[in-house]
Amino acid sequence: MFELIKNGGWMMIPIILCSIGAMGIIAERFWSLQRKKILPPELVPHIWKLYRAQKLDEAAIRRIKLSSPLGAILAAGLANSQHGRDVMKSSIEEAGHQVVHELETYLNALGTIASISPLLGLLGTVIGMIKVFSAIMLHGVGDPGILAGGISEALITTAAGLTVAIPSLVFYRYFERLVDEYVVRMEEESLRLIDIMHGDREEV
Repeated sequence: MFELIKNGGWMMIPIILCSIGAMGIIAERFWSLQRKKILPPELVPHIWKLYRAQKLDEAAIRRIKLSSPLGAILAAGLANSQHGRDVMKSSIEEAGHQVVHELETYLNALGTIASISPLLGLLGTVIGMIKVFSAIMLHGVGDPGILAGGISEALITTAAGLTVAIPSLVFYRYFERLVDEYVVRMEEESLRLIDIMHGDREEV
């Protein structure tokens, strides 16, 4: 493996750094975007239990806010429920924008890695081919070892760049879709909360 990296030339360094960054982001996002952390199944029933018991005081709302991203959105609505439907809805939307921003943390960086890794590989390919043609100019085509070194560098960097880019793009799309799914679910719960607390829908 080390020999392969060495043969790829100095352009392998940024490609390797991109691979390390991508692996770190992917691992962190898998940990942070667990469904039970974003949409804890016991949260909504707990809120309705407190609501029926008329125990949704400031302390309870604060605990709900700190419990999860869904809790932060619902708590914003609960804290402003007495100000009317429109204020409650706007406060939920404001909290939702912040939560979505947090859920998308590092995804832009992962998408950037997926985009630039093939370009770094292509740059390595160009550098390798320049070395091949420079060797041909200096030594002719009689020394296959010199030519092979440049061609090897060109091919290795291309393969390395694609090896980093393809899984990075796959996981970027996956996490993007996962966040969209969570957002839809949180919107559904938020609208349901507004409707129930303002008498437009029955509790379930």
